[in-house]
Amino acid sequence: MKHSSEMKRELAQNDSAPLYVGVKQMILDRIQSGEWPPKFRVPSENELVAELGVSKMTANRALRELAAEGELVRIQGVGSFVAERKGYSPLFEVRNIADEIAERGHSHEASVVVLAEEPASPETADALDLDIGALVFHSLIVHSENGVPVQIEDRFVNPAAAPDYLRQDFSSQTPNAYLVAAAPLSGSEHVVEAAMPQAWECKLLTILKSEPCLTIRRRTWSGRQVVSTARLVYPAHRYRLEARSGKVFEE
Repeated sequence: MKHSSEMKRELAQNDSAPLYVGVKQMILDRIQSGEWPPKFRVPSENELVAELGVSKMTANRALRELAAEGELVRIQGVGSFVAERKGYSPLFEVRNIADEIAERGHSHEASVVVLAEEPASPETADALDLDIGALVFHSLIVHSENGVPVQIEDRFVNPAAAPDYLRQDFSSQTPNAYLVAAAPLSGSEHVVEAAMPQAWECKLLTILKSEPCLTIRRRTWSGRQVVSTARLVYPAHRYRLEARSGKVFEE
């Protein structure tokens, strides 16, 4: 471990706090200073025990709590790594994910997995207020931030609302941007869930089956017409959802 003597001094300076708190703070200091960047492998439990003279229980609690707080990602049999900084989406706004990513100074990429006309399943027909089996447009797109997948967008569109949907290049323009122009938004509905990913979602998001996801089911209207229904899946350790209401006063 680098700078083990320095870390020992820091631990001694925090002797008024429980040992695990001191170990956590030392790790956090290095993450926040940028010394240990995202994806950096942090010292293991055994390395912390050997270098700092703490118990394995102390080292384990420090790493476990940092993982629970989203600062570390622990992979069984591999190690603990500094988590990537989470992007975020406003919870009850219908925004273009490409714009959100650009506002953070990052690059947005989109990979189109499916773009086709399909008969509506009972669930999709009900969401779009159409007959079962009616033809609808289906797109499945993976959105990435700086090359890292952050969202699966699984969307069904009412052809009457956006007849040219299948002719669009969604690797250069998001469905949101196109639909807002083709069928101006008048209302939306959001349902938020926590869920474990399906196998195919793990592959698209490059995550483990054990990693939880945040899911938004969203319907949008233009006037009285339902335009689309979408299922948006985010890896929980890479993204967060935010919402504020009323007046917020900040110093």
